[in-house]
Amino acid sequence: MTALSGRYDTALLDLDGVVYVGGNGIPGAGAALRQAHEEGMRLAYVTNNASRTPAAVAALLTTLGVPAEPGDVVTSAQAAARLLAERLPSGAPVLVIGGMGLRLALREQGLRPVSTAADRPLAVVQGYVPGLSYGLLAEGGIAVAAGALFVATNADLTLPRADGQAPGNGSLLQVITTATGVTPLVAGKPEPPLHRETVIRTGAKHPLVVGDRLDTDILGAQRVGVDSLLVLTGVTSPAGAILAPAGQRPTFIAEDLSGLLAAYPDVALGSGSAAVGGWTARADGGRLELDGSGERVDALRALCAAAWQEDAPVDPDLARKLVQQAGYPL
Repeated sequence: MTALSGRYDTALLDLDGVVYVGGNGIPGAGAALRQAHEEGMRLAYVTNNASRTPAAVAALLTTLGVPAEPGDVVTSAQAAARLLAERLPSGAPVLVIGGMGLRLALREQGLRPVSTAADRPLAVVQGYVPGLSYGLLAEGGIAVAAGALFVATNADLTLPRADGQAPGNGSLLQVITTATGVTPLVAGKPEPPLHRETVIRTGAKHPLVVGDRLDTDILGAQRVGVDSLLVLTGVTSPAGAILAPAGQRPTFIAEDLSGLLAAYPDVALGSGSAAVGGWTARADGGRLELDGSGERVDALRALCAAAWQEDAPVDPDLARKLVQQAGYPL
């Protein structure tokens, strides 16, 4: 069997929770990506974070031992800028609620970043930036209320940090949405514009989306008809994978990025059952059971495959008990 790095020409990699968490590299991520790159897989770093420039992101990745050039980084800021450029005349003023990465992306698309509603912007674009001020949100709200197009780089409700989950851009968007009643167009995952931007920039023919979140990475992959790999180094827990709703179920599951380098095991499906490695899982009307032994990730793969055949939901407590049986800590 061929490793995933040989089956797909390009890995579209999320960053937070996949390559690093809170700026700290995930153990083994750099080595796995270097090997995948050496074996011929192109690496594209696809992030909903719009606060930093591609050059700044590439510089951080390099310090973590990850092979990256600025052209390998595709951000939701770039996707939002293209979305705006397709709707606005060249040189149009756009009020920016965000960081330098977002301003640079707009300039690259021939748009003019501004900071106040008095500049009569034709659009407002909002992305996450640390230290976001009420004053800037107020300017954006005034402009949107006056008719400016409202665009968001992404709608992630949370942002992973080393100490937990902090409010993300999706939570902060509610300030202007609540004040104006206007819901923004969203460029980032799971909406198609960011993956479209990545394919345009990389020329990928047979990409694999790699992420840690079901509701952004995996859902986004399904929306554009691309296979996906869920890694367990970020937001989604093993039990959460079992409970994944239709539309958010990955093609593959791995503990971490080393999964790119391995041939994916066969999943033998039966009527309400699935066998992977030395494990067999059986599902019946929401009931789920696990037998066997072997690698814990194979147990999870079997549990997911069996559970996903059923229409009946699995009880979350049962899912947690079964992943503990497989060897995952709670």
